[in-house]
Amino acid sequence: MNFEFGTFLQNWLPTLVIGGFFIMFMLKRSGLQKNSASIQEALQQGALVVDVRSPGEYSMGAVPGSKNIPVSDLPRRLKELEPTQSIVVCCASGGRSAMAASILKANGFNQVQDAGPWQNAMKR
Repeated sequence: MNFEFGTFLQNWLPTLVIGGFFIMFMLKRSGLQKNSASIQEALQQGALVVDVRSPGEYSMGAVPGSKNIPVSDLPRRLKELEPTQSIVVCCASGGRSAMAASILKANGFNQVQDAGPWQNAMKR
C-alpha cells in the first residue's frame, strides 16, 4: 500500500477546509469572539497576557511582559496563573488562543479574553 500525498490532498482537502470553517464558526458562536475594545480595557487595567505559542515562536516576537505557556502545557501549568486575575490569551492566528481561553474558563478562570494573534494584545 503506497501513500501518495497528492491523492490524499485531492480526496481530503475539501473536507479539511470545510471542517476548519465549521470550527471557526463554532468558536465565534461560543462567545469567544475577540472584542478589541474590551481587550484594550483589560490591558490598560493590568491584565496578564498569556501567549500560548511554542517557545520558538514566542522568541521571535511577543508582547513585552507576557507569559509564555504553550497551549499543550496549559492544563498542567494552571497553578502558575491566578484564577481571579484578568487574563488575555494570544497566539499566532487565533486557533490556539481560542482553545486556551476554553481551557481556562473550564477551570474556573472568570476573566479571560481571547485576543487571537499576539499583535492584538499590544497596548495601544
